[in-house]
Amino acid sequence: MQTAAAPTAWAPVAALRVPSDLGRRLDEGRHTDTVRAFVLARRTFLAGERVDMNVLASTLGVDRTSLFRWLGNREALMSEVLWSLAEPTLTRIERSTTDTGAARITRVLAEFVATLIEARYFQDFLKREPTRALSILTRKDSQVQRRYLAAVEAMLEAEVEAGRMRFSLTVHDLAYLLVRISESFTYADLITGEQPSATRARAAFEYVLREP
Repeated sequence: MQTAAAPTAWAPVAALRVPSDLGRRLDEGRHTDTVRAFVLARRTFLAGERVDMNVLASTLGVDRTSLFRWLGNREALMSEVLWSLAEPTLTRIERSTTDTGAARITRVLAEFVATLIEARYFQDFLKREPTRALSILTRKDSQVQRRYLAAVEAMLEAEVEAGRMRFSLTVHDLAYLLVRISESFTYADLITGEQPSATRARAAFEYVLREP
């Protein structure tokens, strides 16, 4: 049975749980140079082009030292750019989902995987910098993965607290498993040489989240 969607507080919660130095500076809104440089980097990424720190500094008319002071290193910048695109996508999908319980989690995550697979700028990034992309997106200290994990944890917690889900794993362990499933099918071509598949990701989510 479908009911009205629960309040969507989980995405901001994820950002609060796992803040980044660059994210804080952007949220404060006082660092106009940081914002200006970040907007240019994000626009470059969305255009399907490589975000090059030298080119970015030259376009802004500053040296690399100033750019580093504003944005941090390239990995920090790319992590923030990626999450700035991922978070509103997750929020949009979650807000449009009227399912509850396991069906809600499955739908949100499966549609998120599908969106990533279909996003040309994201696929261009994976093809252009496969090793760097996997490092930024999936390693244990990845700001992107940590925030994604926090978002999934928050979604699970909301369903558990509402009495709509129960499972034997801890919320953190289940969230981590779901994130790894999401990554496995989104980056399948880079990991195993297989085609990325939102359909197979959905089947895996449904299997893991089935009633005990």
